[in-house]
Amino acid sequence: MNSLENTLFPIFLKLDMIKTLIVGGGFVGLEKLEALLKNDAEANVRLLAPEIRDEIWELADEHAGVSLIQKRFDPTDLQNIDLAILATADRATNHAIRKQAKKKGIITNVADTPDLCDFYLGSTVKKGNLKIGISTNGQSPTFAKRFREVLENILPEDTNELLGNLKKVRDQLKGDFSHKVSELNRITKTLVDKT
Repeated sequence: MNSLENTLFPIFLKLDMIKTLIVGGGFVGLEKLEALLKNDAEANVRLLAPEIRDEIWELADEHAGVSLIQKRFDPTDLQNIDLAILATADRATNHAIRKQAKKKGIITNVADTPDLCDFYLGSTVKKGNLKIGISTNGQSPTFAKRFREVLENILPEDTNELLGNLKKVRDQLKGDFSHKVSELNRITKTLVDKT
């Protein structure tokens, strides 16, 4: 395997259909919660910490899927959890919780500790139904953020309308799969032609 190659497999999770746990109520916990809610305002998230920032309480008030528990982590907090994001200020605590989560088969992200992560929270560009995930394999979140800004600026605001129109065309096409792919390729070729 080439160590200069990003081998991560991109997936797009339905955050309203899985149960996510964030452990940590400080700036990093806030950042992770904001990232989840940016992608799905209906995300099903439980955040727990002995102290929780006011901004997190405000977000929970605005999002019915977010529940807050003000207490220290206990192993029973991992029951019925599908995804865990560990964002405490204590590396040893994050490591201990990760070990418990792994025993339960829960995929886990440990903030700012790439070697302990099963997945990374990459940057995303969203224009209606179009969503593009950007990963630098944990090498440079700053680059991912800047590249996201570039894509957000160059994608037209009517991208969602384009996607809707292409769906209508696809739905109206007759013939076998090969013919439909060929027609869609012909129709969309102008989107990438360099003139």
